[in-house]
Amino acid sequence: METYDRLREGEKGAWVSIAAYILLSAIKIAIGLWTASKALTADGVNNTTDIIVSVAVLVGLRIARKPPDTDHPYGHMRAETIASMVASFIMFAAGLQVIIQAGQTFWAEESAPAPGMLAAWTALGGGAVMWAVYRYNRKLAERIGNQSLMAAALDNRSDALVGFGAAAGIIGARLGFPWLDPLAAVLVGVVICKTAWDIFAESSHALTDGFDEKRLKEFRRTVKETPGVKRLKDIKARVHGSNVLLDVVVEVSAELSVEQSHNISDEIESRMRAMHRIGNVHVHIEPYSEPHRVIPQRDGRS
Repeated sequence: METYDRLREGEKGAWVSIAAYILLSAIKIAIGLWTASKALTADGVNNTTDIIVSVAVLVGLRIARKPPDTDHPYGHMRAETIASMVASFIMFAAGLQVIIQAGQTFWAEESAPAPGMLAAWTALGGGAVMWAVYRYNRKLAERIGNQSLMAAALDNRSDALVGFGAAAGIIGARLGFPWLDPLAAVLVGVVICKTAWDIFAESSHALTDGFDEKRLKEFRRTVKETPGVKRLKDIKARVHGSNVLLDVVVEVSAELSVEQSHNISDEIESRMRAMHRIGNVHVHIEPYSEPHRVIPQRDGRS
């Protein structure tokens, strides 16, 4: 599947997330306010920020599909990463707001009546829906190899867990522990901020050309095992949206013809595409020379 086809396919997952978040946020906030459940209301606010995140992913995928031009010879793939970083700021601000509001009412709500079971069932149902969305987006992201959609899928999973946690807090309040509902709201806010931080850290790492050393070791192994490669002199990788740009310098026998050396380069590119789904590989060929061995000389003494 071509890169732009994968991006177009990834938009389906973003639309599924947007539709689910719009529906759930409206239901959770309405029922949360009606039943006076701080946890469910906070969960609904969390889903409204997730709408923004999903829209950012969708916009990033749309911009990333634009072909290379004179100002962007490598294309617009990093639009995905920039959109994710912007979304992380919005999520963090919303998480702080949830924590502050829940904290202010923590002691005041202690004597308030516990939320009705309708709030608990709503939270459980919302968690189940988001778990289904997570499974769908994860499978789609794995099939098309899209990192931004995988990040969105992980956000879906955290939302499902938040829903289950909110339900636990509401049920606990019904059992005679009213402080559990605002406490669950605080925990929801913490989860929102933690998710925002994870997205920001990953995005900033990619934008500063950081790369996972573990993956790079796998790339090294693949290049070294390519027939004809005498020595791997250098290898560098960086993330460009959902793609990886790989620069490789290898040494081959100096006795090979230009055509034979070129075939080794093609074989490296084919292996990286087949084994690691990397289609942007730049291979530089250099002649291999045996390491110079220094033979120790005797001093002539008997």
